Amino acid sequence: MIQAKSNAFAAGAVLLGALSLGGCATKKYVNAQVGAVNEQVVSVSTRVSAHDASIAGLDATAKEALERATSAGKLAEGKFLYQEVLSDDSMKFPPAKATLSPEAQARLDAFVDKLKAENRNVYVEVQGHTDATGPKEFNYRLGEERAEAVRRYLNQHGVALNRIGTISYGADAPVAPNNKRDGRQANRRVVLIVLT
Repeated sequence: MIQAKSNAFAAGAVLLGALSLGGCATKKYVNAQVGAVNEQVVSVSTRVSAHDASIAGLDATAKEALERATSAGKLAEGKFLYQEVLSDDSMKFPPAKATLSPEAQARLDAFVDKLKAENRNVYVEVQGHTDATGPKEFNYRLGEERAEAVRRYLNQHGVALNRIGTISYGADAPVAPNNKRDGRQANRRVVLIVLT
C-alpha cells in the first residue's frame, strides 16, 4: 500500500510537473505570439501615422493651390484691357500650317508698337483657334502651334516671354458656322487678350 501510495505520489508529481511545464510552454508561446502581434500593430500604427501626415501635407498643398488660384482669379477680375482678333484674312496662315505671313507680321508689329506706346506692364494671352476641318487632336495641336508662332514673334520684338501665355481652343470656339468657306475662314484666327 505504501508502494502504491508512493507510485501514485510519483505519478501525481510527474503529472503535475508535466502540466506545469505545459503551462509554461503555453505561456511562453502566448507571450511570443502577443509580442509578434504587438510589433505588427506598432508597425501598422507607424505607417498609418506616416500616411496621415502625408495626407495632411497633400491637403495643405491642395488648399494652398486653391488659395493661389482664387487669388489669381481675383487679380484677373476686372483687369481686362482689350482684345485684338487676328483673323485668317489678316494672319493668312497657310492651310494646316502655323507660319506667319508678311501680313501677319505687319499686324503683330502694329500690336507690339501699341503695347510699347502704352508703356504698361501687361499680360498677353494668345488664343489659337481653327476651323472644324480635320481631327480634333490635330486642330488642338494646330491652334497651339499658331499661338506659339505668335508668342515667339512677340518675344522677338520686345515682349517678355513671362508676359505671354498661349492656349489652343482648336475648333471648340467658332465665331461662324463651319459649313461654309467664309465661316471656316473666320474661325481660323488668333485672339490676343491684353490684361493688366
